[in-house]
Amino acid sequence: MLTMTMATTAMAAEYNIDGPEDPLFASPTSVDQVTVVGGGVTEQSNIDRSKNSAVVPPPFGSPESYQTGSGTVLLPQAQSQTSNAAAVPIGGSTAYYPPAESVIPPTSDVTVSTSSIPFTLPDDLYYSDGSIGQLKIPSIGVNVKVYETESLESLAKGAGHFKSTSCWDGNVGIAGHNRGVTNHFGKIHTLKAGDQITYTTQLGTRTYEVFFVGQIEETDFSRLERTNDNLITLVTCVQDVRNMRWCVQAREVR
Repeated sequence: MLTMTMATTAMAAEYNIDGPEDPLFASPTSVDQVTVVGGGVTEQSNIDRSKNSAVVPPPFGSPESYQTGSGTVLLPQAQSQTSNAAAVPIGGSTAYYPPAESVIPPTSDVTVSTSSIPFTLPDDLYYSDGSIGQLKIPSIGVNVKVYETESLESLAKGAGHFKSTSCWDGNVGIAGHNRGVTNHFGKIHTLKAGDQITYTTQLGTRTYEVFFVGQIEETDFSRLERTNDNLITLVTCVQDVRNMRWCVQAREVR
C-alpha cells in the first residue's frame, strides 16, 4: 500500500492568470517624434525629450488662467519662443507673460480685450519689503499691504494686485482672502455706497468712494477692464459658493 501511494504522480493545481491591462497614461507631452527620411531604427535617436516649451501656469482664478497658452516660461532658453511677450518685473526679477493677441489666430474674429495684457510696473514702485502699496478701509477695519500678482504667495502675505490691471491710473484691481489667518476681505460685502477706501503707493495716496457692491461669476472679469476714471476694484470669494465672487468698486474722490 505504501509503495502504491509513493508511485502516484502528484497533480499540480491549475491557475488562470489574465495578462496586464494597458496602463491608463496619456502620451508624454514632451516627446516629439522627428521624422527621418528612409525611416528605420535611426528614428529612435531623433526624439526631442527636452522641456524647452514648459511654462509655469498663471495663478488659479486669474484672468490669464482662462486663456490658452498663458503662463510664465520655465526655462530661460525658451523665452525666445515668446518674443512678443511683455516683460513684467516682479520682485526684482523679470517674468514673461505672452500678450493675449499672441494666442489668437490673426484671422480670428475674436476681439481680445487689452485688459488681459499685463502692465509693466516701474522698478521704483516696490517698497523694501516687496509690497507695492497699502490698502485701508476704515469702516471695516482693513489695513493691509498689497503685493504684485494675485498669486497664493501674495495672498498669504496680504492682498494681491491683479497684474492685468493698472497699478495707479485707471482701474486698480486687488484680490484678497475672506477667511483664515489672512482674512482681509471677509467683510467687503458689507460696505455701503459712499464708504471710503484709501490706497497708498510710491506714487501717492488716493481716496475712493464705494459705488458698487455685488456678486459676479468667477469667470467675469469685466469689472477689471481698463477705465479712464480712477477706480479701485476689490475681489474675494463668496463663502461656500465656488463659482461666485464678491466685487466692490470705488471711484476716486476729487
